[in-house]
Amino acid sequence: MNQPILFLLILLVTGIIAKNQSLIVAVSILLIVKLIGLEDKLLPTVHAKGIQWGVTVITIAVLAPIATGEIGFKQLGESLQSFSAWIALLSGIFVALIAKGGVTLLSTDPHMTAALVFGTIIAVSVFHGVAVGPLIGAGIAYMVMKVIEYL
Repeated sequence: MNQPILFLLILLVTGIIAKNQSLIVAVSILLIVKLIGLEDKLLPTVHAKGIQWGVTVITIAVLAPIATGEIGFKQLGESLQSFSAWIALLSGIFVALIAKGGVTLLSTDPHMTAALVFGTIIAVSVFHGVAVGPLIGAGIAYMVMKVIEYL
């Protein structure tokens, strides 16, 4: 048994213990891809484009209420009359800008990916977080590094 398979099996057990369905499904798919020998064909593409695919799927999920008619211009106008909606609007802007720094960090310093992925695994499996963390985590790391550089 090689190191990647062992690591994935440990993550699978972690997902099962933590009852984290997303981690279980993700690790299971990766194990299947490795075990049937398609890793050289599939994993480089998933690695290169997976974050963009994930962002696209999340964007579709967020926009679905607009497509169904649950949210329209009337609801948008009404929501922006509340203080909480303005906080949400500014938070969305802030997070998108942080994520932009994350893309920069991961493209210029790819070894950071291992630490970010491990942090995400811990958050997902132990704290029942959601695995959108690597990009935002990279953005936060980038922002902190720039502040330290500045000081």
